[in-house]
Amino acid sequence: MEQFTRIGDKVIDRSRLYHVIDRILELRSTGVSQQEVAERLGTERSFISRLEALGEVHRGVRVALVGFPLAHKERLLKVAQEEGVEYALVLNDEERWRFVKEKSGSELLNEVMHIIAELNSYDAVIFLGSDMRVRVVEALLDKKVVCVEIGHSPIKGDREIDPEKLRRIINKIKLPAGSNATAGTGRRR
Repeated sequence: MEQFTRIGDKVIDRSRLYHVIDRILELRSTGVSQQEVAERLGTERSFISRLEALGEVHRGVRVALVGFPLAHKERLLKVAQEEGVEYALVLNDEERWRFVKEKSGSELLNEVMHIIAELNSYDAVIFLGSDMRVRVVEALLDKKVVCVEIGHSPIKGDREIDPEKLRRIINKIKLPAGSNATAGTGRRR
């Protein structure tokens, strides 16, 4: 790539431009305000804002949902999708047993490890399951976990959870930082 680019009668130094952008992002990531960065570097605050918007990949809390054995999973998945949940693994009783029985021991372990690794990439995980599974999930995940106990282990058959209750939980998790609803691990019954 050429270091210099001609635009009409102007010559643009690309490496200088990249250096300035790197400096802007470095300052912003350390908590310096857009206005202060603009003043330090001799540009406009609106330029800093636009630069951030151009490069933004994600905003807000990334939420995952895992639950089993649940009745009416389609309604729960619909709520999760409507509320922007990015990962959802919701199984009814038949599906959870099929998930376990159709795999060898090593395949099952690998699949569970893959799911745990995936869940650790999210800011918050909502888990709907038995009391025993709740304790395991809280111990395994290093992210915030909101657990909803749906019964005592071992659960036989599908359990109901109100889709609107799930919606309320998701919305509380997605509140802006600083809200007491986003702090710590919580267990709801």
